[in-house]
Amino acid sequence: MSKLTVIGGPSSEQLAKKIATRLKSKFVGCELRVFPDGESKITLKKKPEGRIIVVQSIYPPVDSNLIRGLAITSQARACSSNVSVVIPYMGYARQDRQFLPGEIITMEVVAKMFKAAGATKIIVVDIHSMIALEHLQIPAKNVSAVEELARHFKKMSLHEPLVVSPDKGGTERAQNFAKFLGVDYIALEKQRDRKTGNVIIKSKGIDGIRGRDVILVDDMISTGGSIVKAAEFLKKQKSGKVYVCCTHALLIGDAEKNITKAGVTKIISANTIPGKTSVVDVSPIIAKALT
Repeated sequence: MSKLTVIGGPSSEQLAKKIATRLKSKFVGCELRVFPDGESKITLKKKPEGRIIVVQSIYPPVDSNLIRGLAITSQARACSSNVSVVIPYMGYARQDRQFLPGEIITMEVVAKMFKAAGATKIIVVDIHSMIALEHLQIPAKNVSAVEELARHFKKMSLHEPLVVSPDKGGTERAQNFAKFLGVDYIALEKQRDRKTGNVIIKSKGIDGIRGRDVILVDDMISTGGSIVKAAEFLKKQKSGKVYVCCTHALLIGDAEKNITKAGVTKIISANTIPGKTSVVDVSPIIAKALT
């Protein structure tokens, strides 16, 4: 078997170690120093060999984690002609098209930078939009954590569970999640103001929710505005317990507190972003995509 090295970036060291274990590969960690002006200095603790896999999520601080990922990728390419970059949470994926005049499609810029840094392949997990994936100018693959997340809920004792997407855009995700659990699903209709970011639920009363435990499924939770509105709506429909499930739990500011206040029993997320809600391990699906 040819040599294989997994480099764990500062934002994803624990997940990278799990991936390295599954691939039976060498693991190389990074030493990070942040200067008073905010600059990052990264030193690889060992020399990588053979095919290299860089693992670095781009969550807050987004720009810092992006630069760190690019720097590690560049160093990896200096050591190997085969550099796969695993970006469990792809920051800037929401900036995949121009919504308002003058907006820059930053995802396109990020894609160019990873290619220039030397990445030969990119693996992402539940990217926010497939349009964002199309901007990547090298072979790229999106893997889904839906089945792993659903498997976690399958072990729980839920009362007549119903899977709910907070918006129509997440219908397919909710459908796949529900199919794995063998339960029903619905999608709410929401409207977001592009300028203010305010969200309203346009759905009216829905039959069949009363008394049933609900799993609100989304790809990511940032400020939690959509989830809060959806949870409040479901509680008004006299639902049972409301659980929130997502791949990427950013949970900015008071998001977790506001979600709990809206009546949510528990938040379950994947370890694409480390945190106390990140109880579902995605290293199996990433390792499989890399083999």
